[in-house]
Amino acid sequence: MHTLGALVMWIGLILLLVGGLMFLLSAFGESILWGLGVLFVPFVSLAFLILHWRRAKDSFFLQLYGVGLVVLGVLAFKVHLPLVGG
Repeated sequence: MHTLGALVMWIGLILLLVGGLMFLLSAFGESILWGLGVLFVPFVSLAFLILHWRRAKDSFFLQLYGVGLVVLGVLAFKVHLPLVGG
């Protein structure tokens, strides 16, 4: 069961990464300023999500599914998140 939980968690982390990259690419696809704002300025990603819902909703839901899988792996299967540098 531990292996299944780790697999679920890693799939969730991959979905989070892919969804984040898709979101960033959709922001840059709208304009260079949106892309730079999402990349560097806090809360601009939230404004982009609200103002450009049709363009950003797929990547948002992909990240949401990723969070759900990570939480499932951590809580249901008692898997620990990997520590960076530790």
